[in-house]
Amino acid sequence: MSQTLVKIAARWLLCLMLAVAAAIRAVGLVNSTIAGPQQPVRDYLGALQKGHGGKALGLLHATVPPGNAAMLDGTALQTATSRIANVKVGDAEERPGNQVMVPMEYTIEGSPLRTEFLLQETGREWLFFNTWPFAPSALPTVDVTVVNAAQATVNGIPVNMPNGRNSFAVFYPGEYEATLVGEHFTAPARRATVSAPDEPVGLNLLTVAAEKLKTDVGTKTREYLDSCAAAASKEQRLQPECPFYHVTNNRVVPGSIKWAVSAYPEISIEPFDGRWVVSPLDGKARVTGSQIDLFTGTVFPLDEELDFSFTTRLDIAPDAIRVTPLLAY
Repeated sequence: MSQTLVKIAARWLLCLMLAVAAAIRAVGLVNSTIAGPQQPVRDYLGALQKGHGGKALGLLHATVPPGNAAMLDGTALQTATSRIANVKVGDAEERPGNQVMVPMEYTIEGSPLRTEFLLQETGREWLFFNTWPFAPSALPTVDVTVVNAAQATVNGIPVNMPNGRNSFAVFYPGEYEATLVGEHFTAPARRATVSAPDEPVGLNLLTVAAEKLKTDVGTKTREYLDSCAAAASKEQRLQPECPFYHVTNNRVVPGSIKWAVSAYPEISIEPFDGRWVVSPLDGKARVTGSQIDLFTGTVFPLDEELDFSFTTRLDIAPDAIRVTPLLAY
């Protein structure tokens, strides 16, 4: 009877020891995976990719610097991480003060990148499982400037640009793209990658006049020159109130004067002193008619092609474009 009890007790003791050993292994496995310092990094990246900025900010324990918060949630945030691929979260490396550094290697459009996260052990949950929150930090910023514009688009989101500039708090890692696509002005896209919180990043948009604006200004310029030439022909004037004129010592036969624009100016619109200006407009005009030599009385043709140049004032309103010729007499 006693031998049977001993055998039963031994079996129970063995089972208990195996259970304890299994529990110890399970705790160790959980601490190295789910409760390990790599998991918060994975959770943080997952929140970024889903556009959950509030969750990502809570995980990162980061303060938000002054600036525009348009990039911290939703579509803009998802866009920032949409090109992140080939993610590999590495083993934790010990740092002083119960801290560890967890590296994350990844690629953006084929370029290899690395971001290092600092986490700190703060205690245990359920007596066994380690807790590894991120060490407090501050979010980086992306500074965007745009020439002569009050709006831009960053990661697909329209944003205001007071005085042509704005600063955006952003998460990392991520890619941020700024551009300007408007009816009158455009700026080629500029892109930058933020892989660390202490990286100064700037995107400078170089605004240019859109083809439609140049076409509209060119159309108004041609209309002005054609109407000016028609008026000069109707009024039979060699020196009309136009950018072009002709001076001669001969007498021109009344009714024979005819003006026409033979080469229209090329349109170039450039930024200057916080506004947009049309570069000087250079063209050619042809005047024809009959003229009389005052000394001999001979009648002979008048056919001259004349260079002309003038400047304009460009006024752009939301619903209209005005081109005002500036002529010096």
